[in-house]
Amino acid sequence: MDDNIEIHTFLYFAYGSNLLKERLQLKNPSASIHCVARLQDYKLIFGNYKGLASDRWHGGVATIENSPADEVWGVVWRMNVADLESLDSQENVRLGAYSPVEVNVKTRGQELNCRTYIMNSCIYAPPSPQYLKVILMGAEQNGLPKNYQEKLRSIETNKYEGPLPVMAELERIMKRAKERANHRSDA
Repeated sequence: MDDNIEIHTFLYFAYGSNLLKERLQLKNPSASIHCVARLQDYKLIFGNYKGLASDRWHGGVATIENSPADEVWGVVWRMNVADLESLDSQENVRLGAYSPVEVNVKTRGQELNCRTYIMNSCIYAPPSPQYLKVILMGAEQNGLPKNYQEKLRSIETNKYEGPLPVMAELERIMKRAKERANHRSDA
């Protein structure tokens, strides 16, 4: 592999809505899948920074917390360093909502050092059905283990049914991608 690529990129471990390629690439076009991996001794939880509900998702959003013997599955993305600022911004690092941390994840007997984000001052809250749907779509898209996908499906939501602009935008992008793929297979 070209050493130059290594210098100008970093590995990012996504476990929430950024599992879905189209979601991550909304603001971070350089993201390309590196592998599926597992973070040991953590668990996936949902909540809001200081209890302030997410305007974007209308409910709790994903974070992780230490939990011996548990594990969180996710996707390791390779990203250009140029996208670091927009990723931090998406994770509200400046506001103090999330902190970037380095974690070691395991993939096929190999350990990778990755950047990820952990929510500060998390107050537990269930996610909206739409937010959970994006996570499930990402888990399926990237082939996370079936039993982990089942675990995700069993998460209770807040049953929010109102409009979510970010969801509408994602659905538009995915529909366009599907149409392009169908167009290519017709040719």
